[in-house]
Order: sequence, then structure tokens, then C-alpha cells
Amino acid sequence: MTGAPASAAGGSGAKPVRGGKLGTAAVNQASLWNIANLLTMLRLVLVPGFVLLLLHNGGYDPVWRSFAWAAFAIAMITDLFDGHLARTYNLVTDFGKIADPIADKAIMGAALVCLSYLGDLPWWVTGVILFRELGITLMRFWVIRHAVIPASRGGKMKTLAQGTAVGMYVLALTGPLATLRFWVMAVAVVLTVVTGLDYVRQAVVLRRKGLAAERAAAAAGQVQEATGSRDSAEAER
Repeated sequence: MTGAPASAAGGSGAKPVRGGKLGTAAVNQASLWNIANLLTMLRLVLVPGFVLLLLHNGGYDPVWRSFAWAAFAIAMITDLFDGHLARTYNLVTDFGKIADPIADKAIMGAALVCLSYLGDLPWWVTGVILFRELGITLMRFWVIRHAVIPASRGGKMKTLAQGTAVGMYVLALTGPLATLRFWVMAVAVVLTVVTGLDYVRQAVVLRRKGLAAERAAAAAGQVQEATGSRDSAEAER
């Protein structure tokens, strides 16, 4: 499916194992043009298309907003699959590590900004969600030298709630469904704030543990170096 041919990789001939995993040789062969990265690229391409569809004809045409919803839905679905495929079939690449979170935030950010621009969604909601997403991304880079902040169940629920709420706002809903989308968005905002605070807590704890481990390792290295120097001096005498 992806990767270089066996002959180009020294004749390893690694094949997918029944059950989904690939061998180490196949991991090294994962190319830029694998299925996971292609889905990520598709999501990036969908961003400008989604914006054009949503804002077409003034942004209030129910038909065009339905088309925009379809593009948004496809982007959300590919978001679910590309990461799963990359992990399951060992298709993780440097491009995917960078492009995947960018694509996620690009489609969500574009939807939020457009909805607020059209007056469908308060700007403060857009501000809270985008501030949280940007802040957590920077927080991950802040602690990445010490540890990786794992995705939590709350974070996954937040993503689901955000995607559902934004999708409902993209559609031209009226009546009870319009009321329902308000409450779904309220849940999404609460989860956004709560999980954001939890990520901050995890980042602080991980950074403290990482710094403590570095200081302990440095102290142990100094003791070992001092012991080695003393042994060398005694040997010379």
C-alpha cells in the first residue's frame, strides 16, 4: 500500500501481517504518499473549498451550506481515519506529525471564524476554542523534550462535541434543531475549557518530573566523573 518495493529496501519483502501490523522493515519504508498522509492532504485541500462553499451567495443559502456541511463532514471523517491508519499500519511520517494537527485546526478554525463572521456564532465562542487549541499545541511543544501529553478521553469527547456542534451550525437549521445546536455547542465549550485546564495540569507535572530527572541524571554524572577522577589519581600514585 505504501513504502518502497522490497528490492529497493534490500530485499526484505515485508508484508502486512494479518491483524493489521507491519514489521520494522515496513516502518522504515513508509513513504510520504501513504494512505494516511493522503487523507491528511485531502483535509487540507478541503479547507479553502469548505470556506468558498459556506460563504457562497452571501453565506445564507441553505443549499450551499449543505454542500459546505458535506465538505466539513468529510474532513472530520478523514480526521478519524488517518491517525488510526498511521498507527495501525506504522505509516507515521514526519510530514504526518506536522500536517495532521495543522489540518485538524485549519478546518475547525475556518468553520468557527466563518460562522462568527456570518453572525451565526458569537465571537467569544470562537475565541475560547481557538485560544485553547493554540495554547495546547504550544504546551505540547513546551514539554515535548520531557514527555508527550497523551490524548485523553475528555479530549476525544471534546473533539466529537466540537465537530457535531460546528456541523450543526454550518447547516441552516431552524426550530428545535436550532435550539439543540446551541446546547451542543455549550457542551463543547465546557469540554474545551475543562480539558484545556487538565492539559495544562498534565504539562506542568510532566515538565517538573522531566526537569527533576535531568537534575538527578546530571548529579549522578558528576558523582561518577568525580569518582573516576579520584580512581585515576590513585592509580597514578
